[in-house]
This record gives sequence, C-alpha cells and structure tokens, in this order.
Amino acid sequence: MGRYVGSLCRLCRSENLKMFLKGDRCYSDKCAFDRRGYAPGQHGQRRRKVSDYGIQLREKQKVKRMYGMLESQFRGLFSKAERARGITGANLLIFLERRLDNVVYRLGFANSRTQGRQLVRHNHFMVNGKKMNIPSYTVKVGDVVEVREKSRKVAVISDAMEAVVRRGIPAWLELSKEHFSGTIKAYPTREELTMPIQEQLIVELYSK
Repeated sequence: MGRYVGSLCRLCRSENLKMFLKGDRCYSDKCAFDRRGYAPGQHGQRRRKVSDYGIQLREKQKVKRMYGMLESQFRGLFSKAERARGITGANLLIFLERRLDNVVYRLGFANSRTQGRQLVRHNHFMVNGKKMNIPSYTVKVGDVVEVREKSRKVAVISDAMEAVVRRGIPAWLELSKEHFSGTIKAYPTREELTMPIQEQLIVELYSK
C-alpha cells in the first residue's frame, strides 16, 4: 500500500488527537480538529466499542501517522528497537526521534515532519558536511545537521525558523540560527518525549 495522500486533518480526527501534522496551521483558528473534534464520516459522532486488539492497533496507527511512516518501515524500526539494549517501547520512540526528517522538524527548519521529509528529499540539508537526502537516516550524538548554503534563502525554511518559537527546541538538540545548523547533544530520553503515546500497546500488538 502506498503513502497516504489524503487530508491530514482527517487523520487527527480519526485518532481523536491533535498530531500537529500541518505545522503552523494547527496552532490557528483554521485547525479542523479544534472545529470538529470528532471522527470523520457520516457516523463519526457515534460511540464505538473497541476491543483490546483495536486499542493496540489504533496506538500503532497513531504513531505511524505522527511520523509519516509506512508499515514496512515501522515494522523494521520496531525489530531494530527489539534487538537494541533497554526497553523495546522506549527504544522505538527514541529511534523515531533520531530520524533525520524528525530532527529537521525538531530543530525548526520545517513546520512539520512531512515538510521536513520533503526538504530532505530535495537535497536542502547536510549531515557533518556531507549532502544527505535520506529522511530515514538515523543521527548520532555529535552529528551536525545544517541547511546547505544555497538553500538558506528558501522561504519555507525561513518561515519555519520564525515559527519554531511556539514549539521550542528539545533539550537534546542545540540550534545555531546564525549558522543554520543544529547539533545532536545527546539521545532523547523517554521522559523528554511528552507526546501522548502508550508504546507498550505497540509492543503487545507486535508480540502476538
């Protein structure tokens, strides 16, 4: 199955959670989730009974949609988290945060992860001085992510850097606005990831 190309606001309404998939628009009065905070469709306002499996599946779908990933990519990252030392669920979230498209978004070079992925694909960024156009690239401590010299006047990037004040920069990242660059100071901890995610439900789903 291909990547979802429908309405992003519809996804937030389906998950009953504002996932900030459209960047700055999600903070405005135009946010569809704020205006219609119920599931889309003819029967969206009805209460539905959900099984334990359904709850686990919804949690997995929610996280996949937050980070804009396909099932095969997500499953592969889960397998990697399973093999790593530590708690599988926490490892999964940390690996997700270390994706280059997410780091570009967290540093404020993009208004959303979707936009970050597109900018990375279009060769606007370098990692440690080398061009990098793979959104799934996993950053390491000490890596420097910077906007390429010729891309620093791109309006989308400039606008995003002005709007990042609303979100703030995570403590595990360090932004240098004047150099259009960011440094990975440390890996994020589970306590620093404040998004409403119950990763244990995903672990239970994949463990069946």
